[in-house]
Amino acid sequence: MSKRRLLVPYKSVFFNSRAQRGSYEYSRMNVGKSGYRVFSANSTAACTELSKRITERLGVELGKAVVYQEPNRETRVEINESVRGQDIFIIQTIPRDVNTAIMELLVMAYALKTSCAKNIIGVIPYFPYSKQCKMRKRGSIVCKLLASMLAKAGLTHIITMDLHQKEIQGFFSFPVDNLRASPFLLQYIQEEVPDYRNAIIVAKSPSAAKRAQSYAERLRLGLAVMHGEAQCSESDMADGRHSPPSVKNTTGHPGLELPLGKHRAPFPGIELPRMMAKEKPPITVVGDVGGRIAIIVDDIVDDVEDFVAAAEILKERGAYKIYVMATHGLLSGDAPRLIEESAINEVVVTNTVPHEVQKLQCPKIKTVDVSMILAEAIRRIHNGESMAYLFRNITVDD
Repeated sequence: MSKRRLLVPYKSVFFNSRAQRGSYEYSRMNVGKSGYRVFSANSTAACTELSKRITERLGVELGKAVVYQEPNRETRVEINESVRGQDIFIIQTIPRDVNTAIMELLVMAYALKTSCAKNIIGVIPYFPYSKQCKMRKRGSIVCKLLASMLAKAGLTHIITMDLHQKEIQGFFSFPVDNLRASPFLLQYIQEEVPDYRNAIIVAKSPSAAKRAQSYAERLRLGLAVMHGEAQCSESDMADGRHSPPSVKNTTGHPGLELPLGKHRAPFPGIELPRMMAKEKPPITVVGDVGGRIAIIVDDIVDDVEDFVAAAEILKERGAYKIYVMATHGLLSGDAPRLIEESAINEVVVTNTVPHEVQKLQCPKIKTVDVSMILAEAIRRIHNGESMAYLFRNITVDD
């Protein structure tokens, strides 16, 4: 006489025993944490190197994908493994060809979305177009456009570092973790700058004073602020508030006056207050830098003319060593040559942006590795852990 088979119904699924049902429930509870994959969205060697550093710290293998440019310059992405139901992290650094890197990220995110990935998290250490986050004349806020494009492509989360303006996080419709590189740069100052106790933190413009103050308070050093730099700052750029240009009143019947505009006269009796032109004062340094090590801190080193000019002024004021500390080393144009010929002793940046070629041209450029914090952020997001640990002693001004 054969044993009667026990069928345990559970949401339209039948099991031969209660043990099988328990196993099913356990696997069902953990289906959301089935695994994760880390992909490199850039075909450049620098992005692949950063991705390998991160995956080595995580103890996982780099995802199998091919990213390349076809002969007609179209971007092609091929995902060579299953990603269904998994958390996918796409690491993308931004080389000189910014627009190609953006297309690689968008195409890979959309390919993973159509492959039924559960979550798609972009790891973008330097967020491109972050300088274009304000309206200028009749332009556009390109950073907001890029945020909308990433959301449309399928990204559900972003990990980035030191956004140019922290308000950029409000452009996104999904979570953004804006990590900070200041702990790594502070550690470099303490370990690699000889006699750093005799240093002073310098803000090359009043707009950078808050960041410099944060560094100075942590290192317990003095603070100096430069005012009256020669180049035009963003606040001095025309933003359309003075257009259209004023025109002389035309003679005619007051009832025939047209609204203010091109080839039109203003309304009678309307006199706008005259705006006084801004005149920059002579360059001054608020703070004593004589006989000190001057450390200029900022978030981006792109066109280095203003840093070179600041270094010359600090040298004239008596600083005997000058360092430049920044998170993102874009180092565009002739930056390596200008740094090599300047009074700057070292330019210290992180590996958020590829700059290997610039380092070969200028030995003054040093690199700090930040793959550790990126790997920890990936691990915590996948496991659903708090990110507060990564922001210990971090202030809004960092």
